[in-house]
Formats: sequence, C-alpha cells, structure tokens
Amino acid sequence: MNLAVFVSGRGSNLKAIIDNQELNSIINIKAVCSNDSNCNALKLAQSLEIDTYIVPKIQDERAVVSLIDFLQKREIELIVLAGYLKLIPELLVESFEYKIINIHPALLPAFGGKGMYGMNVHKAVFESSAKVSGATVHFVNQEYDKGKIIAQRCVDISDVKTPEKIAERVLDIEHKLLPYVIKKFAQNKIKILNNRVIILD
Repeated sequence: MNLAVFVSGRGSNLKAIIDNQELNSIINIKAVCSNDSNCNALKLAQSLEIDTYIVPKIQDERAVVSLIDFLQKREIELIVLAGYLKLIPELLVESFEYKIINIHPALLPAFGGKGMYGMNVHKAVFESSAKVSGATVHFVNQEYDKGKIIAQRCVDISDVKTPEKIAERVLDIEHKLLPYVIKKFAQNKIKILNNRVIILD
C-alpha cells in the first residue's frame, strides 16, 4: 500500500511508522508533505530519499489541484496525518474519501477542534482533571477532528503532576496505535458498517 504522510513537526509518528517492522513489507511511504519546509520530519524524509512536497500557505484551488496531482502520480492509497496542523482542503478530502486518517492526542470527541493540537490538548486535559487520556485515529473530513473514529487507546493519567507527563504517556500510545491502524488498512480490514467503523481481526 502506497502512503503519503503529512507532517508539521519533529516527526516522531513518522519515525514510528518507518521503524515498525510489521509495516516494512506491506507499505511504501511514497511521499512526505509538510507546510513547514524546516521541520525535522521533512528532513528525516529527505535523509531517506523519500519524495517531499511543501504545501503552500495559501490553499487556493490551483494549489490543491497541484497537490492532488502530486499524490495521484505516486498512486497514493492512504494519506496519514501525523502531527499535521493545517485543515485539509475540501477538494483533497473529496478526492481521497475515506483514505485520509489523522492521529489526535486525546480521546475524541473530547478535546478536539481548531487550535487543539500538541500541548494545547494536554494542558486542557490536565486542567479538566480527567483521569484518563489517550490517542484517537479518525477519518478526516472538512472539520477539525470531526471525522468518524477508527480506533482509540487509553492511558491512566490519574497520578500526573504536569501536562508534559500526559504528553509523554499519550505519545507512547500514539506510536503503537497509528502503525496498528495503518496495518489494518493495508490488510483491507477496516470497514464501515451501519455508519460505524469496524476493524476486522
């Protein structure tokens, strides 16, 4: 299965995908796209000679069509948002319907939406006094963090003293959950039945 991974930051989830032994024989990362030409994730991709693409700040129709063309030429079958901070344009969502997924560092539908990324999420979780947090992989639609939930994993945070500790525990779960979901996609084991996402064994 051919993947494109969209990134904005240091690339820890991208590295988790690359390093996952179970994925090595069933996926091929054909492209890494970013809105930040200086981010570490993009540098990682370039060091591995993976094709890269800089997403322009202004997402007019021409720019989106150019991105779609880039992806289609590489026969991309699944787009993975791994710490990508920009809203995906409607035309791209329509062109890759149910083929774009995102990992979010909380248990959606709580603690999601515009501006809820990175430490913003973990601070909100900490200040709510929630006792569990976790990670969510979901389909991407035209709204931040509103697509159908594919998979979630929880972590106990009842004893944490800082938002940074929540971030550390959740990141560990992200690095397990995202490769798991990608593997299931590659095996064609993710279905939508009765308006719910089902993962087959």
